Amino acid sequence: MKLHELRPPEGSTSAKKRVGRGVGSGLGKTSAKGHKGQKARSGSKKNGFEGGQMPLARRLPKRGFTNIFAKEYTIVNISQLNDLADGTVVDAAFLKQEGIISKIEKDGLKVLGRGELTKRLNVKAAKFSETAQKAIEAAGGTVEVV
Repeated sequence: MKLHELRPPEGSTSAKKRVGRGVGSGLGKTSAKGHKGQKARSGSKKNGFEGGQMPLARRLPKRGFTNIFAKEYTIVNISQLNDLADGTVVDAAFLKQEGIISKIEKDGLKVLGRGELTKRLNVKAAKFSETAQKAIEAAGGTVEVV
């Protein structure tokens, strides 16, 4: 079998509807839109119209808001840092390089205290939780806010 011999299975595809191409096509004259009326006009897209009833989008109340001042941090737990070697200098770029995090958010790295830390690490991040800071220092490491 060659590339030019490939065909889709019988009955799996149908020809594109070519409207307005003469009476013989069966879709000529009014192009399957019927006679006159709002839906027969060009550019008519009446989505969400419910025949004069109040549309669903307007019946439901608006909820919530987006806080434009919210900080976005890349989050890492101390349990994820346990795989690193003793004495390593850990920062966001290093964690991305090691594949521990996939991307660095705009406000930097935040270290949280879930899990246990047994390695002595020098961690540099934008923010630390209180438990993470205590755990790093208890393991003999240092904490530096960047």
